Amino acid sequence: MTKNLLKRKTLAFAIAGFVAAAVAVTACKKDKKVIEEIPDLLKDYSVTPSLLKTMSGFENLKITTLISSDDVLPESPNFIFGAQPDGAGVIKNPSGEGFIMINNHEILQSVSRVYLDKNFKPIKGEYIVDSDGGMTRLCSATMATPEEHGFAKPTFLTAGESGSESMIHAIDPLATPDKKNQQRTVKALGRWSAENAVPLPKGAYPGKTVILIGEDETDGQLAMYLSNTQGDLNNGKVYVLKRTNNDPVETSMYKGTTYDVEFVELDNVQTSTGVQLQQQTVDKKALMLARVEDIDYRKGSAANGREVYFTATGVSQADKITPVSGKTMWGRVYKLVLDADNPLKGKLQVAVDGGDNPGSSIVNPDNLCVTENYVYIQEDGDSFYKNNDHDGTIWQFSMASKSLKPMLQMNHRRNETAFNAKYNPSNSTLLSSWEYGAMYDVSALIGIPDSFIVNLHPHTWTNTKFTNADGGTARLTSNSEGGQVVIVRGVAK
Repeated sequence: MTKNLLKRKTLAFAIAGFVAAAVAVTACKKDKKVIEEIPDLLKDYSVTPSLLKTMSGFENLKITTLISSDDVLPESPNFIFGAQPDGAGVIKNPSGEGFIMINNHEILQSVSRVYLDKNFKPIKGEYIVDSDGGMTRLCSATMATPEEHGFAKPTFLTAGESGSESMIHAIDPLATPDKKNQQRTVKALGRWSAENAVPLPKGAYPGKTVILIGEDETDGQLAMYLSNTQGDLNNGKVYVLKRTNNDPVETSMYKGTTYDVEFVELDNVQTSTGVQLQQQTVDKKALMLARVEDIDYRKGSAANGREVYFTATGVSQADKITPVSGKTMWGRVYKLVLDADNPLKGKLQVAVDGGDNPGSSIVNPDNLCVTENYVYIQEDGDSFYKNNDHDGTIWQFSMASKSLKPMLQMNHRRNETAFNAKYNPSNSTLLSSWEYGAMYDVSALIGIPDSFIVNLHPHTWTNTKFTNADGGTARLTSNSEGGQVVIVRGVAK
């Protein structure tokens, strides 16, 4: 089919043709042409090869590159897509055709905005927050929208993570760049060394705002901001998760058992320091979890939105072999089902435990992507545990069967001389020396089913031309890494 003919087809017809192909044994010639054309809308737009590969049993997945640090965008040739793209989101461009992609760049303490055309091709980029405005590392993030979360306008909630006094930013993804603005932090959500702040969908608790916050510390918490006004970020209260029996020890919980939990209120949140809030969590017997790095909720219905999954990445002693007393070492994924009538009560389970098969199961789970039927678990194994046997992997966990399968893995190509010289010049043989950022569903936005974006941190890929990509001055010392964003199609939901 020619491009002109494709333009004359409606998006609905294209999607219908694509879906029909998955279920029909035969199809007319016309439908086949439509099916062949739809995936071509997402091509390898980056000059950098994909740094991701499929695992056995998932060879049907299609990986294409969207953007990498070596790319030169036609409408902003001086823009550099910086290191460590982590939390992210995409919205439609309200000013015309195409889309807008927002990315945290963790080590740069900054946020970029990349404009994509109607075919999802990157054409222009800029930074809307630099390191002076970001102030701390910006890790995971959530794009809150009117459609899904009931906010008045799209709001990029990005969590600061550089110690207990860090704060959560609420950023307008459509605003004129004001890169050094430090006033976008939200006092009502408190001070945490946070990884993400995730609002539940508006149907979960109609008329309320429920935001779950994960703290990435050895004694980390799952916190909740609750307001009785939809989309409100200023007038709610903050709570922390605890077991109803007051046992705060993580390893007192075991897979196969369900535990009664509740959220207890913290006092004077807007005027308290992070240190003071941490003391309150101890005094109130909050669960002390080994690094709560990401949170996501089940999709598909209002009731599903009250089913939440979160990670405890895990910690070890300095020898990378010995656990820390009371803490998961290899990492866990927890399932939290909130009460239908009261978000402050719920049931907690260990859904996946890396300690069940140490080193060969999940290792230091970080980011999560939850669909209607699966939890996709992204590893951050750069704690370099000595008994780990694999590179950074994205695992598919089935909610129904409880099966856990490796789906995608970092593609280091260590035996390819030219590739290794560029992307691993230090000749590091450490497993899991690359890390994942966000993974999120863009199927509805682009009209191509089962399409997900995955962000990658290839830590060993460095180049001085990537340094200071955001133009700020208050950053961490090493920021010359490259980064990549890919699209994976065919992911089961």
